[in-house]
Amino acid sequence: MTPLIYIDEIKRNANTALTVGTFDGVHLGHRTLIQKLVTKAREIGGRSVLVTFNPHPREVLHGGHNSVGLLTTIKERAEILSDLGVDQMVVIPFDRDFSLLSSGDFIQKILYKKIGIKEFIIGYDHQFGKNREGTIKTVEDLSKILDYNVHLVHAHEVEHNTVSSTLIRKELVDSGNTLLARTLLGRPYPLSGMVVHGDKKGRLLGYPTANLRIEESRKVLPKFGVYAVEVQLKGVLYKGMLNIGIRPTVTNSKELRIEAHIFDFNEDIYGRELQIAFHARIRDEVRFESIQALKKQLDNDKADCLSYFNSLT
Repeated sequence: MTPLIYIDEIKRNANTALTVGTFDGVHLGHRTLIQKLVTKAREIGGRSVLVTFNPHPREVLHGGHNSVGLLTTIKERAEILSDLGVDQMVVIPFDRDFSLLSSGDFIQKILYKKIGIKEFIIGYDHQFGKNREGTIKTVEDLSKILDYNVHLVHAHEVEHNTVSSTLIRKELVDSGNTLLARTLLGRPYPLSGMVVHGDKKGRLLGYPTANLRIEESRKVLPKFGVYAVEVQLKGVLYKGMLNIGIRPTVTNSKELRIEAHIFDFNEDIYGRELQIAFHARIRDEVRFESIQALKKQLDNDKADCLSYFNSLT
């Protein structure tokens, strides 16, 4: 059961360990903070509450609908947080009016009066409220008035990289570096989509594909290319390979396609939702001189994917 709840549905409980942020990706840096949150909640015999926003604040403040790519949808975020032991993920709808709320009013009128605070866990660089004026000092100053404890969580580094959602987005989009993304996230990069009808050219090559429609247009897609992936369907995990791109060898269309070939699988899954986990990037998407050359490359791609997965065991 996911812990997602909207701010208007929350019931106040003073015995609450709380943190605030976007938490897009729920990466290793976030997990350090979340572990502290869950631990403090257990110590006080209370609940752990993570407060987040939808849409992403930068989307409202700095651009249109697609201005910020999401590493995790709200649904994905809630599922991950549930696995990490968070009791409730409280979503605040973020709009222009809300963005004008001062940091002090946000803590007092929203966090304290509507949710309750006993332990406040905050990241070392977190800023919030109108013009991002709120800092750790704001939280500490109000703690003396509202009687809660403050816990500061410092930066988390992996392989000399400070873990951040911005870095992960850049690596995925610029180079398709799903291996580094996996390291920084602490798990393979996820993508979910509904299987829809395609032109069925993959099956003519001996590689039938599930064509995916992604509902969340803001979801970050890795760079065009072929990837070794795991595919989850109805709780069962399969190995496979996935292509993101425009398929220059088999079509003149510039339409983006996301196509997954599931190894050793032959079922009708139209209308089903697949969860994709990106493991390793195999190659760029390229145009081949013939269908035969493409078929030969697909054979090599499958071999490379299987070799990768075998190396994990």
